[in-house]
Order: sequence, then C-alpha cells, then structure tokens
Amino acid sequence: MNFTRDKHPAALGKNESAATGRPYNPFTVAQQQFDRIADILDLDKPTRDLLRYPMREYHFSIPVRMDNGGTQIFRGFRVQHNDARGPGKGGVRFHPLETIDTIRALAMLMTWKCSVVDIPLGGSKGGIICDPHNLSRHEIEQLCRGWVRQIARDIGPHIDVPAPDVMTNPQDMLWMLDEFEIIHGGKYPGFITGKPINIGGSRGRKQATGYMVVHTIREALKELNIKPENTTASIQGFGNVAQYACELYHRIGGTVICVSSWDPVDNATFCCRKKTGIIFDEIASVTDPFGTIDRVKAEDLGYEILPGEAWLEQEVDILIPAALENQITAENVGKISPKVKLIAEGANGPTTPEADAALEARKVFIIPDIICNAGGVTCSYFEQVQGNMNYYWEEKEVIEKLEAKMTSAFYAVYEIAKKRKLSMRDAAYALAIDRVAQACKDRGWI
Repeated sequence: MNFTRDKHPAALGKNESAATGRPYNPFTVAQQQFDRIADILDLDKPTRDLLRYPMREYHFSIPVRMDNGGTQIFRGFRVQHNDARGPGKGGVRFHPLETIDTIRALAMLMTWKCSVVDIPLGGSKGGIICDPHNLSRHEIEQLCRGWVRQIARDIGPHIDVPAPDVMTNPQDMLWMLDEFEIIHGGKYPGFITGKPINIGGSRGRKQATGYMVVHTIREALKELNIKPENTTASIQGFGNVAQYACELYHRIGGTVICVSSWDPVDNATFCCRKKTGIIFDEIASVTDPFGTIDRVKAEDLGYEILPGEAWLEQEVDILIPAALENQITAENVGKISPKVKLIAEGANGPTTPEADAALEARKVFIIPDIICNAGGVTCSYFEQVQGNMNYYWEEKEVIEKLEAKMTSAFYAVYEIAKKRKLSMRDAAYALAIDRVAQACKDRGWI
C-alpha cells in the first residue's frame, strides 16, 4: 500500500492545519523552540549556529527482496544532532509518513532530553518510510538488517546507539544487533537498546517510558495539591507508552476514560471511551502488538467508538498525548475542556508553539516531553551501561534508579521555572540547552 502525506487522512492534525491545510514542519518548530531559549540564555551566534542544525545526517536506500519475489526500495535515515555530552542516542521508527524533517526534529529533541535528565549522551534519531502493518516478519527482518548495513560504519556502542521507536520492537532491535555483530565480527550488546530481556535487554525497559510519565504526573499533582484518586484522564494512542501509563495511572488511583488508536484499514484514528473508566486488561486484550485496538471488538465490550480527535475534547483533569508530534495545534486547542488542569506529554513534540502559548495563557500545567517521556531514554542508557559491562540489574533496581533520576530531573526543572518565572517547557529547555552549550564550549568547539 502506498501512502503520501496529502492523501493519508491520519496526517491531518499531525502534519497540517485542519483550517488551512498549511503544513507543519516539525524541524522548523524545533528550531523555533531552540531560538526562543537561545534568547533567554543569551547564547552567542556560533553556539546558535552549531546547535540549530544536526552535526551529521545520513540518507540511504534499502533494497528488500519481498515475499512475492520482487524487490522494493525503502528510504532510510539517521540524523546525529549533537554528541558533545556523549554518544548519540535515539530510536529508529517505521512509519509510512516519515520525513527527514521529523527525524531532524526528534534528533534535536533527544539531545535536549538526554541533557535535561543529565545522562552522558547526545541526540540522534533514525527511521524508515514503511508501514509494518503491510509487511511480513521476514520482510521486516530484511528492512532491519538493511538499515544497519547502510549505517554500520557510523553507529556503534561508543558512537551512536539506536533503540526502538514508533512501530519497532525488541525483535527488530535484535535483528539489528545481529547484523551489526556480523559486520564487525564481535559481540557488542551495548550497540543497541530495547533488546529482548534474554539477549542483553534491560529489565524494566518496556515499562520505563509509560511508568515515568505517570511518576512525573504524580509529582506535578503534588505541586498542584491534587490527589491522583480524584482525577480522570484521556490518552492519545495505545502503544507501549500509553499502555503502561494507563496501567500505572490506574494503580495510583486515577481513572482513564478514553484512549485513541489508529485503524490501518480505514487509515483513520478513532477513540474508545467508557465514562465509568476503561478496564485496562479488557482493552489491552483487543489490541495488537502495534498498539492498534480492534474497534469492532472494543465496541462489543461496551466501549463507545468516537472520532479520532475526541480524546482531546473529554471532560477530564489530565490529557496524555502519547502518539505522534503536532497533535495539539492552534486549530484544536480551543476544543480542550476548561476542566483540564494538566497535560503530560508522553509523545515527542505533541504540542505546537501556538497551542503551547494558548495553554499557558489558560494556566494549564504542562509537563514537557523532554522531561515527561525521558524515562525511556534513561532506561536505554541503563541498558547501554549494563551491556557494555556485561552485567545486568534486577527490575526493582532499574525502576528505583529510574524513579530517582526522573524525580530529580522534574524538580530541577520545576525549581528553575519558579525561580526564573518560566513555563515548565522553557525551564526544561533552558537547563538542557545550557548544559549542551557548555559541553561544546568546554570541548573547544565554539
């Protein structure tokens, strides 16, 4: 199946304005965020010029012999934004609407994310334009191995460490690791993270991002003097991040009433709502490995099926965008209920600058993506360390280290926000960018 940005209905809201059809460029958005913080920090021109663009990027073609005997060419990318604080770190995503500008933006975001939680890594990102829903496991394996073959000389445990992302999983990472080790003739478990537990993966990795989203929500609710058991939430997406966020949020006493999903058959998003509260195990039982809910089975279980943007319009206390970038925009921010007090960005870049300003004016507390969903990259760092040592920790130790790191990062940002009268987003970016700029200066790059 072929997809183009202007024909794929799921692109609307993600990449273009519903009102004007004007495209959102995620890299331009990322640069605008950087420029605003560079002004706050009064960065000099060489520092701005260095940090505003990736240091390196790679574009390549991946030929794959398909199951039908034919050959298909896929486009792949790897962008290394900055490695002043350590090896690059960032996922590899498979998506039919992937673009190089999205990868550039996410690589930049990874630089700030690793910096704000104070782990010694830089920022990278990779991707392949494809739809795994329409590929066999054998074809996906060939894609994974082909991606590594094209970039194997420019990534590695001490250079740039990949990880799972949208529509990639531990099996994909293992195929990538195997190909890298074949090429380099050795064992390099620290080359890639998000691997299966029994072959060099870290315990706790699967839960890390979603759980830490909820830990930041818990700390924010403390500052807002709100008890979790008195709150309700609506979540966009039902992939790995959303599922574990939903599970832990229920465990701390909250109630999720709505989740969204993407239907690959209709190429459209939809929502499942139960006003009395979603039963996690129930909805998870009708969800595939890509986080796609079977809407027919969900309806049979008593869930209302609503349009894709309905997750945003629910009368809840907390919104958790945990899908793709540019989901809360100038065009739809007005649909957010006045009841919403907190937005926790489980996804990367889900809020455009215009929407961010509107939410700030409404005094909505936003936990920005570079803090909120940094549990995943922090646990990836732990996996990288364990792989390089060839010594692995128990799950309890991993989760405790994660919670301590995330809580410390949350309050480091929160204190800057209070002291300098900045939004949480600006405080997080200011802390992160200042650390990276200082590392570049200390190395004598600028």
